[in-house]
Amino acid sequence: MPATRPRPLSPHLQIYRPQLTSVLSIFHRATGLLLVPGTLLLSLWVILLALGEGSFSCISLFVEHLIGRLLLLAWLFSLYYHLCNGIRHLAWDLGYGYAIGVVYRSGFVVVVTALGLTLATAFWAQ
Repeated sequence: MPATRPRPLSPHLQIYRPQLTSVLSIFHRATGLLLVPGTLLLSLWVILLALGEGSFSCISLFVEHLIGRLLLLAWLFSLYYHLCNGIRHLAWDLGYGYAIGVVYRSGFVVVVTALGLTLATAFWAQ
């Protein structure tokens, strides 16, 4: 029996170049997963607001800190990205936007729109 050479797995990670479509798909799933704990924390924040000023001030200090603001901004971007990409998926479900050029353009539109909405909300909240 001849000796077999070990072959790389396909696609080999050293030569594989991620495509925009695969990156956006993975990012859509990741933002969906990140929205769950963020929404739970946001719900806790609202519940503490309903319980009174003493309990709310404790979590309010964290949100006013730089790390808290960055986490809130990341959650907000995840929300807007997931929303915009969900609308894109609805268009695909209706049969629109399957041409490869349209897929790439709509991907860029989703990212730019999510960034724009995030920045607009961040500036509005200040």
